[in-house]
Parts: sequence; structure tokens; C-alpha cells
Amino acid sequence: MDIILKYFSDFTEEQERQFRALDGLYREWNEKINLISRKDIDALYEKHILHSLAIAVLCNFHTGARVIDIGTGGGFPGIPLAIFFPDVEFLLVDSIGKKIKVVNAVAEGIGLKNVTAVHSRVEDIKNRKFDFAVSRAVAPLGDLWRWVSPVLVPGKKSDELHNGLICLKGGDLQKEIKESGLKAEAWSVHDIFEEPFFEEKYVIYVPK
Repeated sequence: MDIILKYFSDFTEEQERQFRALDGLYREWNEKINLISRKDIDALYEKHILHSLAIAVLCNFHTGARVIDIGTGGGFPGIPLAIFFPDVEFLLVDSIGKKIKVVNAVAEGIGLKNVTAVHSRVEDIKNRKFDFAVSRAVAPLGDLWRWVSPVLVPGKKSDELHNGLICLKGGDLQKEIKESGLKAEAWSVHDIFEEPFFEEKYVIYVPK
């Protein structure tokens, strides 16, 4: 938790309590359903929670914004972002039911009121619209955009960015961005957080 407080200092008591509670909950669930490698569970706050919060540094979602997390897995980046933005509505989607079971249990365990988690593919989400989509290392950028573009609405529900897709990715992304044919922007996570883990990690943004 110290690594989170190194970069963020203005949490409410409730937010800090929720962030602190994640360690025990994820360890407990990881024993039942192997979501996170045993090596990584000890680095939960750096490799999963802080990494997710890179999005919060670059994009301050407005109150009432609607965000969909595609392929949320164990709840990243959706759960840390939902704690960070308690007045924003999050829908966390994954095609693997046992992962959604964990997400629901974690959200309930820390008292998150602004998260709904569903066992579904994003292509099957009907009659719902969102201001932003977020994801972490789920699929190539072109595929992500094809899936989420139909559920995104134009607008500007953040201080910094117009509505669109914000995803966390690693490695050399030039080829992937070029092949997608999209006008994407990229920021280095290592410019935000100094730890070596973030050296080849990026936040990619595509406006709606």
C-alpha cells in the first residue's frame, strides 16, 4: 500500500480503507482461483493496482461518467479506478465466469457501490452506452476498438480527454497502432511512476 501513497495523498479514509483491504481479499481468492501468479500477488499494489491508476493520472473522469472495463480479469483496471472515482459508474465485463465471481466478491467485500460485473463479451452488451472504455492487455488495439466503438458515445466526460478508449499495454506498440489504422496517442507509464516495472508500459488512448 505504501507504493500507492507514494504517488497519491488525497484519499478519503474510506478510499484508503478500500485500497488496504484489497490485499487480503485477493490473497484469499487467489488460493481458490488462480488469478494472479504467486510471484505477482506479493507485488499486487505495484503491478496491478498502481498500474491501473496510471489511467486516473491521465484522465480525471467526471461525476456521473460511465466506464466499461473490457476483459477485466480479476478486476483490473476497473476496481482500482472505481475506488479512485466513487462517483463514476463502472461496468466490468469478462467472458470467464469465475473471474467475474471474484470481481463481485471483492467489490462486495470492500463495499464498492459503483461497480457492476457481468459474465459477458463486450460484443454482447446491448442497450448500454458508455463514455469511456478501459482495458489492460486484453487484445490488439484494432480488435478492442471494433468491440467497444459501438457502445461508446461522443462527448467529453473528463477534464483532459474526450470520450474514447483508454488501455494499458506493454512492449513495442508502433506496429500494433499502425496496423489498427487508428489515430492513437500513447504515454509512457514510466514517466508517471518511476519503478522499473513500468519501463515498457504505456497508456494508449483512442478518441471516439
